[in-house]
Formats: sequence, C-alpha cells, structure tokens
Amino acid sequence: MSETPKDSLQMLGLKLPTDPRWVGIAEKSIEEILIDHAYCEQKAASNGISMIVRYPDKTKMVDEVTPLVAEEWGHFRKVLKELQKRGMHLGEKRKDEYVVQLTNSMKKGGSREMQLVEELLLCAMIEARSCERFRLLNLYCADPDLREFYYEFMVSEAGHYHMFIELAREYSNPEYVKERWNEVLENEAQILKGLEYRGDRMH
Repeated sequence: MSETPKDSLQMLGLKLPTDPRWVGIAEKSIEEILIDHAYCEQKAASNGISMIVRYPDKTKMVDEVTPLVAEEWGHFRKVLKELQKRGMHLGEKRKDEYVVQLTNSMKKGGSREMQLVEELLLCAMIEARSCERFRLLNLYCADPDLREFYYEFMVSEAGHYHMFIELAREYSNPEYVKERWNEVLENEAQILKGLEYRGDRMH
C-alpha cells in the first residue's frame, strides 16, 4: 500500500499525524500494547454506561450509545482473547496520560447540554486518534495476524468518531460544534507534541 499518515488527516481531520515509526516501537512490546488496548476498550464501554446514566433524558444519545457499549465490551473480550491466544495475560491498569491531558483541556461548566457536547467531542477525539493508530498497525505491523486484527478496530472507531460528532450536532448548534471541534483538534495536536511515543501505550 502507498498510503501515508497524511491520509489520516484527510479522513479524520487530525492536525498532527502519528509517525509510522511508532508501530516499530509498539511491536517490541506486543503484550504491553495489547494490554493497554484492552483497557482502552474497557474504559470506552464504562464511559458509555456513565453517559447513559447521567443523561437518560437524551433519547437519541441513549439509543446510539447503548449498542456502542455492547460493541466496546465485545472489543475488550476480543483483545483479551488475543492476549490469551499468544500466551499472555491482562496486566495492571495503567494511567493514560493522553486522555488525562485531553480531558483537562475540555471546557468546564456551562449548561447541562454544553457539558454533554464537551463529553461527546472528547469521545470523538479519542475515537479519531484510536482509529488513526489502529490504521497504522493495520498498514505497517510486521505480524500479518495483527494487521488483520486491527483492521476491524480501525473501521469500528471511524464509525464511533462520526457518531459522536453527529450527536454533538444534535444537542448544539452545528456551527458551534464545528468551531469547537477545530479547537479540540488544535488542543489535541499540542498535547501530542508534548508526549513521547511509547510502545506500551495505544495513545
């Protein structure tokens, strides 16, 4: 394939592409990257449940996030199965500095609807970056089984990213969402510039 990281910027609107050499770093510790990936899926499922519990009156959000929770938990089980297939085990949960910094950069306060929009854009950003990282693993990982393994995750995360953006537009002015999303993208790029590439972290 002749695709480049620039394709991810066009598909997802990301301001800063991941250096494909990150895949080489990740391949040195496949167990660690799979463990981190498993916890990313677990956290995505848990976050979806939390949003449903806190915003039960947002019917469209509940209807769309409910199946996402089941899908994310299914992904957790799939990554766990991949670990077991390779004779590996789920390790300790680790701190995701990327998500911590991204969360801290989001706007606080405002109306309940504005808080929901911020959460939806945060979820969209994490899904978009995850999609990009899964895509790199699909394109450049030396292990053909893992390349195939990560293709499904790449497609799924792209769908989740679009879903969260559309939900944000449902609960706020589309023009505001567009403007705010561009701000989130810029903030995320600055956060990434300050983080080192690690083979034991998906982000």
